[in-house]
Amino acid sequence: MMTTAPALARSVRNQRRALIMAGCLVVAAIWISVPLGEWQSGLFLAIGIVLGAINHVLTEHVLLRSVEAGDLPTRKQYAASSLFRLMGVSLVAVALAAFFWPHGAAVLFGLAIFHLIALVLTGIPLLREVRKEMSEQIEEKA
Repeated sequence: MMTTAPALARSVRNQRRALIMAGCLVVAAIWISVPLGEWQSGLFLAIGIVLGAINHVLTEHVLLRSVEAGDLPTRKQYAASSLFRLMGVSLVAVALAAFFWPHGAAVLFGLAIFHLIALVLTGIPLLREVRKEMSEQIEEKA
């Protein structure tokens, strides 16, 4: 069984591309918003991106620990874990949005932007794998 620190470090390494993208988005949000005089909105957008990145790494961490322990979660357990994690991130985002309204609303946009980027970064390799398997099946039939 793995301890938390090495598993978390491995989760971060596994999500290197998503985290680099998140870092670039954070820098861009602040860099663009400051000259426009909207530094508060840029800051909250960056906070939303960071919250999304934290959720992404924690999802990887939970799955990695389950696989390493040999105890794969059932769909119900995975759904409950995801729901709990998303509720926590969402509560933080909504609290920031409400407390620092109107600039705080950018937290929600940052969270949505990161999740869209993560979906694309996850989906493209999956689509490539599906396409590869389909072409192999077609070749086998021919």
